[in-house]
Amino acid sequence: MITPFTQAGEVDLETLGKLTDRLIKHGINYLVVLGTTAETPALKDAEKEDVIRCVVDACGKRVPIIAGAGGNDTRAVVDWVNAMNSEGIDGILSVAPYYNKPSQVGIYQHFAAIAAVSEVPVMLYNVPSRTGSNISAETTLRLANDFQGTIVAIKEASGNFDQVMEIIREKPEPFLVVSGDDAITLPLIAAGGDGLVSVIGNGYPALISTMVAAALEGAMDKARELHYKLLPMMRAIFKEGNPTGIKAALEIQGIIQNVLRLPLVPATEMLYREIEALDEDMR
Repeated sequence: MITPFTQAGEVDLETLGKLTDRLIKHGINYLVVLGTTAETPALKDAEKEDVIRCVVDACGKRVPIIAGAGGNDTRAVVDWVNAMNSEGIDGILSVAPYYNKPSQVGIYQHFAAIAAVSEVPVMLYNVPSRTGSNISAETTLRLANDFQGTIVAIKEASGNFDQVMEIIREKPEPFLVVSGDDAITLPLIAAGGDGLVSVIGNGYPALISTMVAAALEGAMDKARELHYKLLPMMRAIFKEGNPTGIKAALEIQGIIQNVLRLPLVPATEMLYREIEALDEDMR
């Protein structure tokens, strides 16, 4: 989920509550708050708590809620996970440590420490383009086997299909592999993946939910049709970074104000017009 802001740059909790309700009513199966798309690095701790509370209240237990809890200081992440244990969430999404580029042993120990304190299931998040390091298939499988029932899934955004397929082939049965990239969701599900944590779903929840459901049910003709309908917008919304593009789309739909926090900035006029034209085709 994005974090909407007012023109004054404050978190717009009223709009966030409305967005929560809209996503659920249009078929989203679960909500992810305080991820990359939420501009979480630019939120203060008190604002993060407000966001969680708002979404939990607006959701009303209709669907599960997963909250982001990641960082490159293991002790700080453990403290944050402990603080969230009583927040009414159903799971944690934890990105691999970034910038300091730990070894695979360090990555394993980082997630082991999180698993030791989390009272809810943990989804790993592998996105090397942002973190500067990769959670290898071997490390993912070790965590999946050593912490069954606690570490239950991975959001894979490495783009390395050989790695993803190795995880799918060797994982314990209950462990889920979900796409962290809208555009590769269809082939990932075809390879045996289990779903998606979506960006485009903020703006087009019914379309992406229907596409994922069709793919999971084996209705690949229908899934392909929807995938290719969505693909131009999937590409456009990432041209100038995330959530720059999806926030432009949401403003075009009249859902939010197109405000981001520095160092992120709104879409250029050229991209805005491209997204506007594509949005017409999505109606």
